[in-house]
Amino acid sequence: MPQHFHAVVWIDHREAQIFDFDRDESNHQSIKSHEPRHIHHKAGSIGAGHVHESEAYLKAVASALGESHEILITGPSTAKTELMRYLTQHAPATALRVRGVEALGHPTDNEILAFARKHFASIDLMTPQREA
Repeated sequence: MPQHFHAVVWIDHREAQIFDFDRDESNHQSIKSHEPRHIHHKAGSIGAGHVHESEAYLKAVASALGESHEILITGPSTAKTELMRYLTQHAPATALRVRGVEALGHPTDNEILAFARKHFASIDLMTPQREA
């Protein structure tokens, strides 16, 4: 997949939608988790009964981010923070390129891209410009 400067990841416990994009175009990739969808929580047991992401799933998402220069992680649940934690521990060079972790419900692909473009536009205004 050709790389653009920015990437956005929308992730939950079932799938990740990854877009690398610039102002005019984008590329899309979807990665499915192979973990069970529901966990039954037994009364009196330790833990909240939440799904914890598999390392294989998070590794595939991290790999798909490739060499994107600036990354935004979004999603409706704790999967976004679990991805950030995974990147910090297992892909620190990629973690350094993350520019934000934002809550975002269940948008369409176009809404994900619009949200990311708006996010990066505000960051770009605040970042000192480098000469080419």
